Amino acid sequence: MKAIVFTEYGSPDRLQIKEVAKPTPKGDEVLVKVHASSINSWDWEFQSGTSFINRLLFGLFKPKPEKQILGADIAGTVEEIGKNVTRFQLGDDVFGDLWDSWGGFAEYACAPERSLELKPVNSTFLEAAAVPQAGVLALQGLRKTGQIQPGQKVLINGAGGGVGTFAVQLAKLNGTEVTGVDKSHKLEVVRSVGADHVIDYTKEDFTQNGQRYDLILDVQGVRSMFDYKRALSLHGTYAMVGGDIPRMLQALFFGLWGSITGGQKFRFVAEGPNKGLADLKELIESGKVVPVVDKRYKLSEVPEAFRYFTEGLHAGKIVVDIES
Repeated sequence: MKAIVFTEYGSPDRLQIKEVAKPTPKGDEVLVKVHASSINSWDWEFQSGTSFINRLLFGLFKPKPEKQILGADIAGTVEEIGKNVTRFQLGDDVFGDLWDSWGGFAEYACAPERSLELKPVNSTFLEAAAVPQAGVLALQGLRKTGQIQPGQKVLINGAGGGVGTFAVQLAKLNGTEVTGVDKSHKLEVVRSVGADHVIDYTKEDFTQNGQRYDLILDVQGVRSMFDYKRALSLHGTYAMVGGDIPRMLQALFFGLWGSITGGQKFRFVAEGPNKGLADLKELIESGKVVPVVDKRYKLSEVPEAFRYFTEGLHAGKIVVDIES
């Protein structure tokens, strides 16, 4: 089968399309004929070697042999099932996040059955592939507050990306007043998915304008926790999706302090893959949530797709059409 393989950390130029062995499912796995995948920040961090944590997990100096095919999100058709699989049958259309095993940038991938759900019936494979990691992170981030109340003020920092476009839609379903922050060229997309207000961060600092928010979902993770603290309401919650280690440590400190004082809360979004994916499937099938796809690339064009991703120009998700 064809797959995008990388044996060295660095630029997208090191990604190569190669013929590799077709995987065989274990007892609790299914073999999926992959129709589409998508690019997430985690793919780029792993491929570029910028995350020390990823290197510790997947190979300090070069990716481990079993981790040399990127791609967490997949949508495809079940072609073979392991002997212990009970949730799926041959021919089922599925989607999910292969957080544990990767391998989505290939014609076939094996996945534990717990990592998958039936594909939304009203979604194409390309649309479905845009959902698992970004949609679940958005859902988990909003759930960090407990129960969001109608009328609460929510700010999404990085609202024009994959996680952000899902987060805006999900927050609006709860009747909140949503402010989306991103670059100017993404703001029209942010408005189109339901944001009540938009802020171009190159022109306005949302932590300095006097507004206070009940929830800040931060997809960027590039600012000090002191800045976010200033923009939170007295008992507001900050939820971090990604970010570097110094800011994670800051969030941990503020989170511990908040638990002691009963004031503002600082949380990490780290519940694990696919927790809430079934809920997202229902919302998509009911038309309440719509995946936003920016560009589509062929499997052979994955290096180009990564370069586009690193430019930060995409609004919504970048998807990979495995079969084109």
